[in-house]
Amino acid sequence: MKPIRMQTIKHRTRSFLIVALGVALASTSFADNKNKGGTKGAPAGKAGGGAAGGAAGSGAGGGSGAAGDEGIEIDSSGSGAGSGSAAGSGDSGTIDMEEEEKPQGSLEAELQATETKQTVKAGEVKKTPLSWKDILVVVRKPFLKVRRTELNPFTSVTMNDNMITHYGIGGEFAYYLTDVLAIGVEGQYFVHNFGEPFDLVARQARRLPTVNQYNWSAALDFHYVPVYGKFAVLDRKLVAWEVFFTAGIGAGQSEVIPRDTKYPGFTNILIEPNLGASMRFFLAKWLTINLGVRDYMFLDKFEPTDRSPTMNATASEAKDNADSSFINNIMFQIGVSFWLPTTFEYTTFR
Repeated sequence: MKPIRMQTIKHRTRSFLIVALGVALASTSFADNKNKGGTKGAPAGKAGGGAAGGAAGSGAGGGSGAAGDEGIEIDSSGSGAGSGSAAGSGDSGTIDMEEEEKPQGSLEAELQATETKQTVKAGEVKKTPLSWKDILVVVRKPFLKVRRTELNPFTSVTMNDNMITHYGIGGEFAYYLTDVLAIGVEGQYFVHNFGEPFDLVARQARRLPTVNQYNWSAALDFHYVPVYGKFAVLDRKLVAWEVFFTAGIGAGQSEVIPRDTKYPGFTNILIEPNLGASMRFFLAKWLTINLGVRDYMFLDKFEPTDRSPTMNATASEAKDNADSSFINNIMFQIGVSFWLPTTFEYTTFR
């Protein structure tokens, strides 16, 4: 017996295809449930009582008993007789599962479309009104040093010697090549004062300490300003300040203070490199206050301990046999700087 094939109408759209597949699946499950009933298909065919009923019965269940092939007839009209006649006439319908073919794009057409893309046309520029909130004010530096001369009288005091304290009075002349780099020349004159430990050692040990006094010093200095800032005083006035570092090389003179006054002292010429850090506060366009610490380093000679009328009695003998020691003379400096010319002007690029 020729198996009955499924017949459906070719759908043109995807939605109708999905509906047809759902109906087919539902009919298949229904036919499976009937086949599980064994011979129930034959009585159903006999119950038809006519040619149309017999054909329907054979299509539903009887046909499977004769040839062993299962077939499901799905008619668009929904009538069993129409399905039977279609099956009897030998017209086999098939389900077309293919979707409509989409036209393939052309590479040349896509390239042409890409080249002919519309560009954004520049129209009129609309001016947006600005308010005071949109304006950012950058405060200029209140003080410029480039191509200006600094005259800095200062005073200093020793920080790291408890036996003898030196007080210095001096000054510096510096010229700023740029706003952060300067070259200068300084000079100092010293006076000294013995500290309390000097007298205590003399009374308790019955010996005077070996100390030297410093007479003068001079140096060639280089200044570099890496840090600049400002702070507010009581939220009313802005004060600008800066930090600058100093490095220099110079010379100085020290003098031996003899423990016994009947022996002469002697002097030493010292090579003195120096390093320091200072702060500067701007009070006016021509006036600043400077605070800083400077370390003057040198190799000094001291009076020999075995001095007697027969040994190292003269200054030259004592100097030849003197004991040497490396010294760090750290001094705190404070001064006032006057700047020439007293005014300056800002220049802007055009």
